[in-house]
Amino acid sequence: MSFVSPLFLWYFMPAILIAVVVLPRGWRNGIVAIGSLIFYATGAGAFTLLLLICMVVNYLAGPALEPDPWNLRPQRQRRWLLIGVVAFDLSILLVWKYAGFATEQIAWFTQLFGGDFPIVELALPIGISFFTFHHISYVVDIYRGERPALRNPVSFGTYISMFPQLAAGPIVRYHEIADQLPQRRSHRLDDIAAGFPRFALGLCKKAVIADSLSPMVDACFSTPAEDMTFAIAWLGAIGYTLQLYFDFSGYSDMAIGLARMLGFRLPENFARPYSSVTVTEFWRRWHMSLSRWFRDYVYIPLGGNRGGAAKTYRNLWIVFLLTGFWHGAAWTYVVWGAYHGILLVVERSTGWSASPKTPGAVIGRRALTLVLVIFGWVFFRAPDLGYAFTMLGNMLLPDFTGLTEAVEAAVTNQRLVLLLGAMAVFFLPAHPVTGPLLESSRTTPAMVLRVTVMTIGALYAAILVATGTFSPFLYYQF
Repeated sequence: MSFVSPLFLWYFMPAILIAVVVLPRGWRNGIVAIGSLIFYATGAGAFTLLLLICMVVNYLAGPALEPDPWNLRPQRQRRWLLIGVVAFDLSILLVWKYAGFATEQIAWFTQLFGGDFPIVELALPIGISFFTFHHISYVVDIYRGERPALRNPVSFGTYISMFPQLAAGPIVRYHEIADQLPQRRSHRLDDIAAGFPRFALGLCKKAVIADSLSPMVDACFSTPAEDMTFAIAWLGAIGYTLQLYFDFSGYSDMAIGLARMLGFRLPENFARPYSSVTVTEFWRRWHMSLSRWFRDYVYIPLGGNRGGAAKTYRNLWIVFLLTGFWHGAAWTYVVWGAYHGILLVVERSTGWSASPKTPGAVIGRRALTLVLVIFGWVFFRAPDLGYAFTMLGNMLLPDFTGLTEAVEAAVTNQRLVLLLGAMAVFFLPAHPVTGPLLESSRTTPAMVLRVTVMTIGALYAAILVATGTFSPFLYYQF
């Protein structure tokens, strides 16, 4: 079930909200947990059992991982239990997400020597990358003593399976939400009033902008390599840069708004990333919950920036290599992650990670950062590395060939206007960020924007959804 499907918008979401408002306050977590499992089962089917197995293992391990002031559970015993549970979580992710990729590489290698090796083909469970990271955060935070284990299975089920963030984030670290799981909610209608504008904003981003750009981007990236031109390459790269942002930030806005309506506050996930003046800053603004997760559970345990420059650069590169691989089992994602890791190392080693001071330097560095990010998105979207390098080559070599007939047919006047309008995010200031402003600000501009989004924007987006023009969120595939 998608947030932009009629089933969700007309039936599921209203039913959950009505139940949370009408039924006793103490039922909230149970309503959310059961509703979330139903939500997941409609899209994942039998894979819901895999999610439940992971939940049972991590829930049972939680109390045994808590620090024991009486030393009845020795540190070594807790450490080995943590290693075992994390290994279990990662093994589920590795098997279901990467077994096919691994066997493809083995098959390719054995063919060099005339051998044959079977390729494993497994369907990817929806949201497996996200609920795996939630489970790891849960057990690690307990082991570190940052929060106690949840004894109530309903509260645990609410944290792991909460439908606003289950399929595509934000990635909520356990210590960020643990204090919200006790059911102390009192101002239920106020929460709905605060969360709905944020949900409507995300719906507009997704249905009005991202989905409208999708056919044009698909046409560009479907162009045969021999027919690729300078214009098609740049149109596809810029179009995908905008499509991905409005699709994923739209999902995050919808998730944050939905959670707020249910009485939860999820962490922010985007903060105008295309306004960054360095790649380092870009990663402080793009998919922030993922960056924070890797910082807390990978970068710092590796040593962080302790131990000298060489180890810091190594840790940065490892983190971004893993970030790329987390997104998908393909060499394009690995290269994309390595590419950003190299950029961050270069910025840190040259001092370019610091923000420039003069207006001219800010404009120049902002333009350079945007171009570097756009180049990276080509790897992210391309079907394979060969196609990515072909496209990048055409982006660097101007020609006057123009567009193919297929791309011209996809570039309608409406999509061209939306593309140009969406490009405004390239020029906006870094602050204020629209989502939080819309949710909490009481200024006149924020009130006008809030009313506009909830009426004209939400109504138009709903019409598009009703006509069947919506598409799955891009991050569902991760």
